[in-house]
Amino acid sequence: MTAATGTTDAERWTAKGEAARARIVAATAELVYQHGVVATSTQEILRAAAVSNSQLYHYFADKDDLIRAVVAYQIERVVGRQETMLTGLDSFGALEGWRDAIIAFASSPAGWGGCPLGSLASELAARDEGARQDLQEGFNRWEKAIRDGLVAMRDRGELRPEADPQALALATLAAFQGGSLLMQTRRDLTPLATALDSAIAHIRTFAP
Repeated sequence: MTAATGTTDAERWTAKGEAARARIVAATAELVYQHGVVATSTQEILRAAAVSNSQLYHYFADKDDLIRAVVAYQIERVVGRQETMLTGLDSFGALEGWRDAIIAFASSPAGWGGCPLGSLASELAARDEGARQDLQEGFNRWEKAIRDGLVAMRDRGELRPEADPQALALATLAAFQGGSLLMQTRRDLTPLATALDSAIAHIRTFAP
């Protein structure tokens, strides 16, 4: 932020500058998804984004600053793009549809790398507190969307009163993350499908 004008850097960027910054973030996100944070070098980022070193540091103070932007970008890609579906997870049919959509994406070439947020968390949670907090907020947003649907189901009587939407949502998200990690390791959809099926089956045990 500049003291004289009170404007942030983002407010002073032109449309061309915003496009350049977005290109850097998207290119870095793809490299990090494929190779990890540590293994992604600045030179690789410059080549992939087709920018110079001075351009890179015009938009980002350092690599950590860029990685924080990547975290925000991936949260929107993973959680933001699901939110239309997540806001409707208020029936067993919707839960099954969500499960099927996840499996369909995971079976595509773009999905074999596992969950981008899970991969980032495994690398950053212990070494970058700011990134860890950002990721936690992203996971909280994801969990809340699942929980809200389960609350609606309980309120309509589709789940018994003793069902705990908070615990069920957390278990469902944890099942997804664990299944995604095993899928990535084994190059096999079975762990992810099994984990999601088990989470939904557990929710069904609370049906009246």
